Amino acid sequence: MNGIESFATPDMWAGFVVFVIAMLALDMFALGGRHAHKVSVKEALGWSLLWVTLSFAFAGLMWWYLDGSAGREVANTKALEFITGYLIEKSLSVDNIFVFLMIFSYFAVPAEYQRRVLLYGVLGAIVLRAIMILLGAWLVAQFHWILYVFGLFLLVTGFKMLVFADQEPSLEGNPALKWMRGHLRITRDYHAEKFTWMQDGVRWFTPLFLVLILIETSDVIFAVDSIPAIFAITTDPFIVFTSNIFAIMGLRALYFLLADMASRFHLLKYGLALVLVFVGAKMLVAHWYKVPIGLALGVVGIILLTSVLASLVATRNGKKGGTAS
Repeated sequence: MNGIESFATPDMWAGFVVFVIAMLALDMFALGGRHAHKVSVKEALGWSLLWVTLSFAFAGLMWWYLDGSAGREVANTKALEFITGYLIEKSLSVDNIFVFLMIFSYFAVPAEYQRRVLLYGVLGAIVLRAIMILLGAWLVAQFHWILYVFGLFLLVTGFKMLVFADQEPSLEGNPALKWMRGHLRITRDYHAEKFTWMQDGVRWFTPLFLVLILIETSDVIFAVDSIPAIFAITTDPFIVFTSNIFAIMGLRALYFLLADMASRFHLLKYGLALVLVFVGAKMLVAHWYKVPIGLALGVVGIILLTSVLASLVATRNGKKGGTAS
């Protein structure tokens, strides 16, 4: 891709895509991804640990490759860029969990059907992120000033999140939901994990289909925030893409791990907002001062750790919201 610098070769791109496809196939066909069942905390914890381990193993392999081919300094920089980008994307994906929980609760989706919806949601998110990342990389290569636009957007978004963090989201006014309810035949009941249902020769859509569309549209909204954020760390499209995909691939497991105690992390929204403010500010001052990647990683880590610990302390006696429904 002209104008965009990346250490990755076409073989690396192809190898990573094959890896992602293989992991998705393993989930869908070998590990019960096609069969309805309630995901246990043990299963979610296992998958979460697996994805975190694979992410850091990938960073280690990338560092090893670059240390031998481009030198220690480049290896250290690129590895830190990946880890920082992954941490930002992973933390921002937690906001998705709050939205997923709201959608599943609103439609009273049985626990055993949620996994399939999120699996398709992840597939759609991967395709969407790939398109948006390639578009973003092209824009940065052609119009470098677009980074300042990204920075301003993130700064404004972060401040808006701070102001509205305490407001409870609602689906009643969602335009996509209103349109589907007004234009589609929708069954009242679920029909196992089916998205559509034939009745008297007429095709109907199940509530699970509405849930899937809302999850996909919510990811579009989150991608608009998260992709500019990663470009604040690096403009290397390979690192942007891989850090995004690793964060997304572990999203389902993280949801099932945290869903029952999401209310205990209510202050994390403030932390995520501050991360966006910091990242936006970092992009805006880049012309005068380039924040070292190690410092950026430290600031993001401290913000997130502080907000998580503060949330746990504030809810240690069940003061905030109790358990999620």
